[in-house]
Amino acid sequence: MSTLVDRLWYGGKRPLWPLYPLAWLYRAIAESRRRRAWQARDEKIPVPVVVVGNITAGGTGKSPLTGALTALLQEHGWQPVILSRGYGGKAYHYPLQVNGETDPEVAGDEPVMLAAESGCPVVVDPDRKRGALWALEQKLGDILVCDDGLQHYRLPRDIELAVFDAARGLGNGALIPVGPLREPQERLNSVDYVITNGGRLDEIEHQHQFTMTLAATELRNLVSGDTLSPDRLQGQPVRAVAGIGNPSRFFDTLTSLGAQVRSRALPDHHRFTPEDLQAEAGEWLVMTAKDAVKCRGFAPDNAWALVVKARLPEPFREAFIASVNHCYQTLDSNETVRTHHG
Repeated sequence: MSTLVDRLWYGGKRPLWPLYPLAWLYRAIAESRRRRAWQARDEKIPVPVVVVGNITAGGTGKSPLTGALTALLQEHGWQPVILSRGYGGKAYHYPLQVNGETDPEVAGDEPVMLAAESGCPVVVDPDRKRGALWALEQKLGDILVCDDGLQHYRLPRDIELAVFDAARGLGNGALIPVGPLREPQERLNSVDYVITNGGRLDEIEHQHQFTMTLAATELRNLVSGDTLSPDRLQGQPVRAVAGIGNPSRFFDTLTSLGAQVRSRALPDHHRFTPEDLQAEAGEWLVMTAKDAVKCRGFAPDNAWALVVKARLPEPFREAFIASVNHCYQTLDSNETVRTHHG
């Protein structure tokens, strides 16, 4: 599937050009929804709201960036709450507070992973504005970070970050379904930061473009919880499975660690079964942390999650914290939050 998507959307041509009428319709609907949402805004969120997202379909590294931002905020005394749609989950009620032990079938895989890796409160609600207000009612934190919410315009926001995979960029530059764009490239004119995963994108002109890298930090056994250095994969036969937006990036990471990779790409948010975790004798079974939360109940002893962290340059870290502090100073915040940071 990844190879097909790369050929149709991320090459230099537009083989799906006969679908341009649908692309124009998609743009008209998206712009109409955005206008209606902005016009209907009737309530200001009394704490800073940071939205992480992208204008392209597929995996770009949004969740690792969200995790890195929450860690940075915690370093500076903030108490972040992560908001998520909870794609792939189906809860009986919303809002839903998630922790690292919540069933991904209920909450979705990314929220459970973020809760486990960050230690922050995570609130899942398809209506992220409702989730935001509930999180504040419950006094869960003093700043909100929305994972994958750039197009969820009902949620007011103060800082927007658009994330790109540097290897894919804007693809062929066309809107869905002809290309990978959820919104036109001009949408980047209104975001505060452009973050490119793995290198700079010359095709994007933005005064606040920064590059992040993903670093493998540890291997974690799904059964025992034991951890190892990723260097242990050097020269090892690995059966790699990935149900993420851009599985080739994960496989390339394993190869760069010296593993002898036999890969299997599955659809994003794939519902794993024991049959998906078959490996040959002597192979390490390695998956992403996002996939691992769905496999904990039936993983074999040789199953490992490769944990990755986003590394952000110091100029961005300083600029981002300055933006957050500026937002806080200009908000009509409630007295509790003012006392905490005042």
